[in-house]
Amino acid sequence: MAYVARKHDWADLDLDFIKHPTTGDVVRKTGAEAIKRSVRNLIMTNFYDRPFRSYIGGNVRKMLFELVSPLTATFLKNAINEVITNYEPRVAIDNIVVNVSPDRNGFDVTIAYIILNSNQPVTINLFLERLR
Repeated sequence: MAYVARKHDWADLDLDFIKHPTTGDVVRKTGAEAIKRSVRNLIMTNFYDRPFRSYIGGNVRKMLFELVSPLTATFLKNAINEVITNYEPRVAIDNIVVNVSPDRNGFDVTIAYIILNSNQPVTINLFLERLR
């Protein structure tokens, strides 16, 4: 009798709350898209945003109110690296690049990571700017 390893596929709700055209339920994100959404949510979470888990977050949004400078970009890179390393066990960070964009008053962020069980490389491109 041969044993076959079950492939684990990650699933999460789509936070845009798009409804499925046939069933009317909320659409699910699966696989790499679910992990990508999780990484993005971790980056955008500040401390004390989650009830009963106030320690989760990177305070990235708080840093966006600092001066747009290379020093702030370094702090952002370290905060993003720390929050992903601590709270997303499904990925291994390959590279994080934070570029200063003073004309747009924000930061261009590129995060490259590998999903551990599938060795699939994924890249996320974000533009971080303050909203107020």
